[in-house]
Amino acid sequence: VQVVESGGGLVQAGGSLRLVCTASGFRFDVYNMGWFRQAPGKEREGVASITWSGGSTVYLDSVKGRFTISRDNAKNTLYLQMNSLKPTDTAMYYCAVDLNHVRWFVPRLSMADFSDWGQGTQVTVSS
Repeated sequence: VQVVESGGGLVQAGGSLRLVCTASGFRFDVYNMGWFRQAPGKEREGVASITWSGGSTVYLDSVKGRFTISRDNAKNTLYLQMNSLKPTDTAMYYCAVDLNHVRWFVPRLSMADFSDWGQGTQVTVSS
């Protein structure tokens, strides 16, 4: 099982970035996926999650209306489009998969609901 994030970088406040998570080693199209982030000195928090079919999503309140999670099951790829970025969005962003539930219809933002994690990609938003 492997999930690899990319697309992070340095951007000015108000700018946009698209994070990409490429998955391998498991059947991507039957498992829920999520994006998490961790800022220095803070706990890791769930940012967005999507069900296996892409039919349901859930977002952290502070990113609603700015971030969009999506997936392309034909390409085994998860995305996070981040618009109107703020300095408070600065963090390491992680992709995660929930291998404990097949075709689960409820997207969740708890770390406990995800079994496997990537190494992360850094997002830095300057003011």
